[in-house]
Amino acid sequence: MLTIINRWAHRYLADEEALLLLAILLICGAVLATIGGIVAPIIISVILAFVMQGVSKLLGRYSVPDRVAIAITYLLFLGASFAFFVFIIPRVWRQMVSLYAELPTLIVRVQELVTRFNDSFPGLIGAEQVASLTRLFESGAGDMGQWLVSFSLSKLPAVVSFTVYLLIVPILVFFFLKDRDQILAWCVGFLPSERPLLDRIGAEMNEQMANYVRGKVIEIIITGGATYIVFQIFGLNYAALLAFLVGLSVIIPYLGIAVVSVPIVLISYLQFGPSSDFLYMMAFYTVVQVLDGLVLVPILFSEVVNLHPVAIIVSVIVFGSLWGLSGVFFAIPLATLIRAVLAAWPRREALS
Repeated sequence: MLTIINRWAHRYLADEEALLLLAILLICGAVLATIGGIVAPIIISVILAFVMQGVSKLLGRYSVPDRVAIAITYLLFLGASFAFFVFIIPRVWRQMVSLYAELPTLIVRVQELVTRFNDSFPGLIGAEQVASLTRLFESGAGDMGQWLVSFSLSKLPAVVSFTVYLLIVPILVFFFLKDRDQILAWCVGFLPSERPLLDRIGAEMNEQMANYVRGKVIEIIITGGATYIVFQIFGLNYAALLAFLVGLSVIIPYLGIAVVSVPIVLISYLQFGPSSDFLYMMAFYTVVQVLDGLVLVPILFSEVVNLHPVAIIVSVIVFGSLWGLSGVFFAIPLATLIRAVLAAWPRREALS
């Protein structure tokens, strides 16, 4: 047994830089697992600065001076943040509260719909399944109401933390944009001068993360905005809330849109019934999703390393269970990081 362990260690851990990389990964994992909540504003600021850096670089291509480009980028960031928290979030919240208030009526209408469907196709849905479906809706309504009440009554610490984030994050984003090179030079100063493995992995991940994070933010804005326009044109109830959920659904590949489409179809059918408005709206909604999958995604993520669908789904499940929504958002970059590390990890010939 010791011989097998010795051979494995000689093959994968004999290189000094491999041990350094392993130590860095373990330290980062320990920091996220233990004080991830404390350093969350720093992580959020780095991500936002990373996203906005693309705008700064784009302005630089048109010969805009660095300081002017950073100032314009930061003003765009502040304007987008203001619009998001002043116009989008309050509207989504109001529609969520309105949806909860109307849930009892919607549940009754769903029961009637299921009953009519069961009468048209007898035996396809049993009474036990109908009762189970009803309990599921009522349970979901109760959970939603409990969350709304608890959020409004007992989430004062979260509100305080959120307020602190609103003050700290913009300041950190500004300095991460302005002094990016100095901060990176300071961090790299702790590493050995000769580090070909770390440089190779760092360069690959910088490109992958840049393409993915910026592309995903753009996809969320375009998909959510286009869906909201479609819903508004047809006068769909809770248009902002549903479009907001559609935008967030692109974070979870394959699974997100399938889950979000269920309430969209259900609410649309309850509002319009089996009419031409329902069919036309579903058709336009489908067109938006098709354009997202066949046009927008290939354009935005053409340079991102392709991962097998099984690897993507597994990474979403694993990292989502570990870090929630943030883990889901970064599941693909983290899976790409693991793939890059495994591919670049130095290996020596096994001992004879």
